[in-house]
Order: sequence, then structure tokens, then C-alpha cells
Amino acid sequence: METIAISKVTPNSDNPRYIKDEKFKKLVQSLRDFPEMANVRPIVVNKEMVVLGGNMRLKAMQEAGWSEVPVQVVDWSEEKQREFIIKDNVGFGEWDWDELANTWDAEELDRWGLDVPIINKEEEEKYTSKIETPVYEPKKDKPSHSQLYDDSKAKELIDEINQSDISADDKAFLILAAKRHVVFNFEEVAEFYAHSDDKVQRLMERSAMVIIDFNQAIENGFVELSQEIQENFMQDYEE
Repeated sequence: METIAISKVTPNSDNPRYIKDEKFKKLVQSLRDFPEMANVRPIVVNKEMVVLGGNMRLKAMQEAGWSEVPVQVVDWSEEKQREFIIKDNVGFGEWDWDELANTWDAEELDRWGLDVPIINKEEEEKYTSKIETPVYEPKKDKPSHSQLYDDSKAKELIDEINQSDISADDKAFLILAAKRHVVFNFEEVAEFYAHSDDKVQRLMERSAMVIIDFNQAIENGFVELSQEIQENFMQDYEE
């Protein structure tokens, strides 16, 4: 390992990994807070000083204003270099979230760049992969329409758009976008569905306001998709 001018190191244009904006900011901050870490995890380069491992760390070091960086120079064949680029970026294993919650502070973990799923006890059952197919049976009185959604944010944005001096076409577009801020209370929506007649129910199904899961296809697919997303996420963001 040696320390050289950062200007002598060339990023690898074939690197398959990248870090999105917020994660990149955390990486930059982590290097500023704990620069000693780079000495035990140098940038891996070939003899031409092209990065094989640590492309995003090099970019973060540049952002942090470093003038020198520690590098590990390797003399490998082209085939081994290509193999290393991929293997160095493969995420093996999974986080034990229970162990992390019991041992580490969540705010610290977030500041260090680990995306910690923070779920309170009331939401815990809502966000589990052990889902049950919904059964829409009336449990209480039919809710009013005003109980089904909250459009206060959307109305606030629409009022602001209407009061602006932008073109009519721009207003029409932004008003459509503002309607995305309508928040639906799906617990009440399900109750409303259970009390509605067949025509209303069919239209609610076509609008995806409720889900009818024939043969548990959605339930099974959701569990499989959730696991796949989690695995891909860990591979994409593991440093």
C-alpha cells in the first residue's frame, strides 16, 4: 500500500456500481468524520492507476477535498481484474436487523450510511411479509366519503398553482401532479367497499382501491418480490 496524489488515480469507466445522492453524501461525511478508515481500506488500482475497487470512495474523497489517497497496487491479468471488479461489489450475507436494533443506535447507523428500517410497533404487522389475503366484510358502519381520504395537501398546492402567473397548460399539468398528494385511508376504504353495491365494488377494484387476490397469487408474489427487492437493495448499497 502507498499514498499518492489523488489526481494520479483514474476512475474506472466500466465500474458497475454507483451510489445515489443521499447515500453518497453520507459516504462523503463518513470519510470526513473517520478518515483513518481509508488507511485500512485503500483504493485498489492496477499498475496504470485505474481503479479496480473503490470507485465511489474515490469520488467521495474528491468531494471531501482530499489531495492524497491510500492505494493498493495489484499486478493482475486483465481477466482477474475484471473478475475482481464484480466480486468486490457483490454483497454477501444479510443484516440481522434484530441484533442491530439491540446493539447499535439507529441514528448512528443511518448517519454511517446503513438504511435501517424503522418500524414502530403499531406499524410492525402492516409491513410484514407474513400477509393475509384481505377479506372485505363489514365490521362497522359505512364510513362517509370524507373519512376515505385527506386532500388538504393537494388543495393547498392547487390553490398555490391557481394563484401563480404561469401558463394555463403549466397549471393544468401541475394540478394533475398535485393530486398525487391525496392520501387514502385504506382501512376505511376497505370498510366502504364492504358496504357498497356490486357496481361500486367493481369500479373500486378497477381503480385498485382494493385488491382481490385470487388463489393468493398476489400474496405469494408479494412475499417473493419483497425478498428479491431486499436482496437487490443490499447488493446495490453495501459498501
